[in-house]
Amino acid sequence: MRKHDSPPPPPTAPAADGNPGSSAAVPEPAASVLKLVSDTAVIIIAKRGCCMCPVVQKLLQGQGVNPPLYEFDDEHEAMVAAAVSGTVVGGGAKVVEFPAVFVGGKYFGGLERVMAAHISGELVPALKQAGALWL
Repeated sequence: MRKHDSPPPPPTAPAADGNPGSSAAVPEPAASVLKLVSDTAVIIIAKRGCCMCPVVQKLLQGQGVNPPLYEFDDEHEAMVAAAVSGTVVGGGAKVVEFPAVFVGGKYFGGLERVMAAHISGELVPALKQAGALWL
């Protein structure tokens, strides 16, 4: 009797949790973060369990945007921060605050910056320019 080879495993999508032990194979959390930032009009990146993530999510959802959330574990914070620092407009001198909001592939800011932009009226035009809003 001949043994049958098992079929190859199905392809897996990149894990958004940055955990190398998860079921999806991610070569490196930083690489997947950069790809998500460049491919998504608006994205939130934060530490797992961040208490301010729901606040920034609700604020953006209130504007008509439903951004994906990329969460990473504490041990990956330095790696993720270093990877996304290159997306800071004007160079990498500015510190990336988490939760970090990226609009149009560039670092927009943390919760305080998003709230200030909302209050001043800058947020909606930035979201429209990035293609996250069509109205």
